Amino acid sequence: MPSRVSDGSSTEDVLRLSLRSAQLLHLAAQGLLRRRSRKAKRADVAETIAHMGILQIDTINVVARSPYMVLFSRLGAYRNDWLDDALAEGAIAECWAHEASFVPSSEYRFHRDYRSGRGGHWAQKSAERTRAEAGADMDRLLERIRSEGPLRAADFERDAPAVKGWWGWKPEKRWLEAWFALGALMVTRRDRFQRVYDLAERVTARWVEPPAVGTLEEAEVRRHFVLQSVRALGIAKARWIADYFRLRPRVTDAELAPLVADGLLIEVTVDGWDDIAYVHRDHASLLGEAAGNLLRATRTTLLSPFDPVVWDRARAMDLFGFEYTLECYTPAPKRIYGYYVLPILHRGRLVGRLDAKAHRQEGLFEVIGVWLEADVVAAPGLVAGVASALEECAAWHGTPRIAIQLSQPRGLARLIRAALED
Repeated sequence: MPSRVSDGSSTEDVLRLSLRSAQLLHLAAQGLLRRRSRKAKRADVAETIAHMGILQIDTINVVARSPYMVLFSRLGAYRNDWLDDALAEGAIAECWAHEASFVPSSEYRFHRDYRSGRGGHWAQKSAERTRAEAGADMDRLLERIRSEGPLRAADFERDAPAVKGWWGWKPEKRWLEAWFALGALMVTRRDRFQRVYDLAERVTARWVEPPAVGTLEEAEVRRHFVLQSVRALGIAKARWIADYFRLRPRVTDAELAPLVADGLLIEVTVDGWDDIAYVHRDHASLLGEAAGNLLRATRTTLLSPFDPVVWDRARAMDLFGFEYTLECYTPAPKRIYGYYVLPILHRGRLVGRLDAKAHRQEGLFEVIGVWLEADVVAAPGLVAGVASALEECAAWHGTPRIAIQLSQPRGLARLIRAALED
């Protein structure tokens, strides 16, 4: 039976979980507990984003661009254009959330109306500064889209060189991005991952359920995002919650107490944690399984550096004891592992990391290095799991040949090669 402890303030008992059960509850909520029993379908893309609440966008394309990789980790092999189609069809929307992200279109209204939290974001500040500096030019650009229809940055030809700021973008690209951050423009679709912008009202008018007119109160939006964050995380300490949708100020136990009193959140304790933890009531059944040690993890896969499981480095350390730094922004001589290192998830544990590069023209998936955590043993089951995950990922990329260079421990590369040949 699951153990219960007194919370010291009521007659109710608070459920106690082991750390392992907390890890599995988190992964179950994130869709990473086990391999799916069927092949992915088109509708699974929007459904998976709805479960996560958010899919962060990043353009680095060494392996796969992050949003595609995050979906692959959960769905297995699927068609990348299903994500593009979901955006074009209005099942999902693109906006600033955690960072630039895809969100369910049904959630867009909350992101649109979240003003206080966005006010301090770099994109919002840059947009406001650009608007102040180039208001007339931005107005002309908006009118051109109003009259001509959706346009890309590439549709604005310019002979002059780009100027400094915002990754060296030409002025029109900065103006498009500023209107996007300010909400006047939205991304109606992507062409080869390049944004195609249109007026926000024309984009949302195509949706099955366009967002309601009117502005939500700040308190209502914040409450919604707090609950959505806990639901997406499966289990959360109060100090983890604000990061998921970049809420300001940080969330406290005092703020969550009314949500517990209303039955929307469930308090639990976790062995080894001083903080109380919270589970959304939608996961009450899953919580019962976790408390009864009934959850089993069977999935082995590679994670994007921008996967929700690891994007909050402090949470990954708290929950999994996994210290992770994205080193693509670190000067090459100072990198410990590599430019774009993918965490390895094996049966509910973050067991190591892998630096890879997909050479698509050559059909080669190059593993520059693979490292296990210091306390992880290269047991046969782990080696087989990593080999299978590599094979699955490489095939999805269209790079079926796998080459492994360095490994730690040293014999790991040889073991994985042998497993790939079986």
